[in-house]
Amino acid sequence: MVSGRNLVQKDRTEIEVSIDTGKVILQGTLGLPKDSEAIVLFAHGSGSSRHSPRNRYVAHVLQSQGIATLLFDLLTVEEESIDSYSGQLRFDIPLLANRLIDVTRWLVKRPEAKRAQLGYFGASTGAAAALCAAAQMRDAIHAVVSRGGRPDLAGDALDAVRVPTLLIVGGDDEPVIGMNQEALARLRCEKKLVIVPGATHLFEEPGALEQVARLAAEWFQQHCVVADKRTVRDSRRL
Repeated sequence: MVSGRNLVQKDRTEIEVSIDTGKVILQGTLGLPKDSEAIVLFAHGSGSSRHSPRNRYVAHVLQSQGIATLLFDLLTVEEESIDSYSGQLRFDIPLLANRLIDVTRWLVKRPEAKRAQLGYFGASTGAAAALCAAAQMRDAIHAVVSRGGRPDLAGDALDAVRVPTLLIVGGDDEPVIGMNQEALARLRCEKKLVIVPGATHLFEEPGALEQVARLAAEWFQQHCVVADKRTVRDSRRL
């Protein structure tokens, strides 16, 4: 189901979508650069939404590299209202992972995803949901990137992840660094941990989020973009 607003800009189309998972309807924004061959689904962090300025910034950088993006709300409006005072749903990783799986299954039926390689970008608790979903959707997902993530909350799903996974953590986000180091040791896939010096949990320091976006774009380019198309794109930049 597609809702009302389609925004067409130079070399990019942005579509507001209503995602019917068969259980709930979630709202999302599908960003489609021209000739994209990969789509990254964003799983936002606790207490956030598809309007997260940090995730939207990363999404726009990915789009500038020819990678389509889907930002969506993991919770319905009613659930967000409940969570705003209880704080329980944002840490319900099985619920969030199942939502991400349902949205992935919705996406692969759309014409935009017909020949696209898919990836997950998770932030904070959304990273745990992305890893859990990737463990179950290993045939559909080609890469995962975590920004300031809580991969420890993925539990035993870490042992089942088989897709290339990049963990990005701020150098001053000390408790989360340890959580990511422990998660990295458990992952049995191509993996990498990058610590951004001087960055805190939200990467609000000058240049920190730009580095996250660059690292994410490189990871998805490497693992989600067809090699011959990537070579053509790189040659056009020369």
